[in-house]
Amino acid sequence: MFGSDDSLLPSKTYRSIALFCAACLVTGCATRQAVQLPEMNDWEVRIAVLKDRQNWEFSGRIAVSAGEDGFNGKLRWYQQDDTFRATVSGPLGIGTVRIEGDGQSVVLTDKDGLRTELHNAEEELLYRYGWTIPVGSLRYWALGIPDPMAPAQTELNPDHQLAKLVQSDWTVDISRYRKNGGQSMPNRLSAKKFDTRVRIVIDKWKFFD
Repeated sequence: MFGSDDSLLPSKTYRSIALFCAACLVTGCATRQAVQLPEMNDWEVRIAVLKDRQNWEFSGRIAVSAGEDGFNGKLRWYQQDDTFRATVSGPLGIGTVRIEGDGQSVVLTDKDGLRTELHNAEEELLYRYGWTIPVGSLRYWALGIPDPMAPAQTELNPDHQLAKLVQSDWTVDISRYRKNGGQSMPNRLSAKKFDTRVRIVIDKWKFFD
């Protein structure tokens, strides 16, 4: 189920990830000039501004629990167009795990550098580690908006920001917002599905043109 032969990965996956990494090296992901978000004073404007935002990153902390399995660690997420790179680091022997995708395929690189294409990222992470994260939708939930690819039930707080979301069998709660990038952005959120719970504290946001 989890082949170790890198030649089995489609060349398009390698090209997409290679282009993303090359772009980071050329532009300097850590040194690019960050921009401020425009005003988002109601829910419709917030969705319109954030759903098309394609160049950003955040860093923070993550805690994942599923039954007796789980970990606490660090999370860094880079988004450029439809390509993302998430780095998860924690104890319990998992080392640093990197998850990369281009909107069509997802590749996992484990602590030993072994690269594996994931056909169903959520299920295969659960199979490997005993825990999982909502890989496909997290890019939207972290921004405080629903994933536009699936139906969702939403509840807003008094400031017209997302407070609770039910989508794709996950229940997401955003308990705190903090000013970042010039506007209030999610600072603390949790996502729960069956016995899996993911808690994220986002310490820093950066948005780019």
